Amino acid sequence: MENSFFRSVLGDVESKKMGLTYSHEHIIIEDSYPAASHPEFLLNEVDKVAAELTAFYSKGGRTVVDTMPANAGRNALKLAEVSRKSGVNIIAPTGIHLEIYYPLNHWRYSYTEDQLTDLFIADITEGIDQFDYSGPIVNRTAHKAGLIKLATGDDAFSLHQQRIFRAVVNAHLVTGAPILTHTNFGRQALEQAEFFAKLGAKLEHVVLSHVDRAKDVDYNRAVLDVGVRVEYDSAFRWKSGEPNHTLNLLENLLSDYPDQITMGMDMAKNAYWKSYGGGPGLTYLIETIPAFLSEKGMEEFYENIFFSTPSKLFSFFK
Repeated sequence: MENSFFRSVLGDVESKKMGLTYSHEHIIIEDSYPAASHPEFLLNEVDKVAAELTAFYSKGGRTVVDTMPANAGRNALKLAEVSRKSGVNIIAPTGIHLEIYYPLNHWRYSYTEDQLTDLFIADITEGIDQFDYSGPIVNRTAHKAGLIKLATGDDAFSLHQQRIFRAVVNAHLVTGAPILTHTNFGRQALEQAEFFAKLGAKLEHVVLSHVDRAKDVDYNRAVLDVGVRVEYDSAFRWKSGEPNHTLNLLENLLSDYPDQITMGMDMAKNAYWKSYGGGPGLTYLIETIPAFLSEKGMEEFYENIFFSTPSKLFSFFK
């Protein structure tokens, strides 16, 4: 970890200064194609977003990982403004989201593996486009991406998705940037992990999100055995009367995989934000997970989940 760093929208920061970190959030979702189809996703009011992050900071939070990648509602300028106002480090992504968040004629389908690779590398090394690739003009900002995202759905990977996998891993190996993925309720998580291993990704710098939605302890164990890290974000989502599968996974897996499990909130809907009049709010994990771990005699793992594991995961590896 000596001299290691993570890349925030305001610049590179020593990894040891990452502090308490949420590993999968949606901080800004601009008026865009995804928000047009899902208005509950709209998160573009800087003052409201900054207020939520300021509350997070007041509870000890220091870093959040934003997960809206290229041309899917990303706004680097607003992410930077929110970071300045709140004091919270924000790691911004490049990469590509699920197909449903792009029109059918989107450029993602026509770009070659090399073109996608170059686009991701440019976001990381030069700066994110002010217009988020929504038009013919590209005006790169000073705000660089600090991770690469991809997403898969319920089915086996399409040839198009395989191309994105290869471009993501190419950019990852060239730049040293970490990789974060979306899984649909944990589906295809094992296949993602195995494909990353086949492509030669640095698995300790790869995190698969939403795998707690798969619920099954043995399935999560199989994913972790490949060597990737996982992110759990459904602790507040389970319905009353059903088990809290997220907490059950923590109880059963943390002892065996203490350095591979991270957590976040994934609050993509504005109804989850206190600053938008909803809940439970971004401070939920800070307010609930320590008590759960204490009850189970697992207090030692709080440091792993929110500090040491994210610090290693989201650091650049060269």
